[in-house]
Amino acid sequence: MDKHVFVINGSGGVGKDTLCEAARQFWRVQNISSITPVCEVARTAGWDGEKTPAARRFLSQLKEVCTQFNDLPFRYCMEQYHAFLQNDQQILFVHIREPEQIERFRQAVGEQCRTVLVRRPAMECARGPLGNRSDDNVAAYVYDGIFVNDGSLEELPEKVHRFLNDLIKQRLKAQHGSAHAGNTQEDTEQSQDREKKGNCIHE
Repeated sequence: MDKHVFVINGSGGVGKDTLCEAARQFWRVQNISSITPVCEVARTAGWDGEKTPAARRFLSQLKEVCTQFNDLPFRYCMEQYHAFLQNDQQILFVHIREPEQIERFRQAVGEQCRTVLVRRPAMECARGPLGNRSDDNVAAYVYDGIFVNDGSLEELPEKVHRFLNDLIKQRLKAQHGSAHAGNTQEDTEQSQDREKKGNCIHE
């Protein structure tokens, strides 16, 4: 069974979870976030679950502390990824905000991972910055695809379907090209080896 991993990012309110829910109409989807274990710590500290600007700033700073202390967010994502490999889900969405953590997860997962930035330009422009590093630095990464969430809810599922299918095709094409390049290199090395052996025999 083909399995696909997408790191999904975007500032608060742009529709990341809405995209993931739309994808459920076409694939079996597992949707996780690197902030989940941090939220559990935050609730112990008195957070009520509401994502106000102050709460977003608190969660962002707490995530940095948890990362520095015992790498909790990354360990959680990798645990969920390994569980995904064993279950019957087809797509794993992993919400990660920080560019350096996106790249770290991508390197750990390998070629099957693609990165997506969700944008709602009009809303983001009208709202302005949210005042925390995690939300305000989402554009500081080069993503495989940018999904502009500016249409109607009725149009969204098909738009998501086309967008993700294009990314999946790109990944498969890249993997095929990489495999072909590897085979070409192997053939060249074998040819050079035969030439060397031939030279040794002639000598």
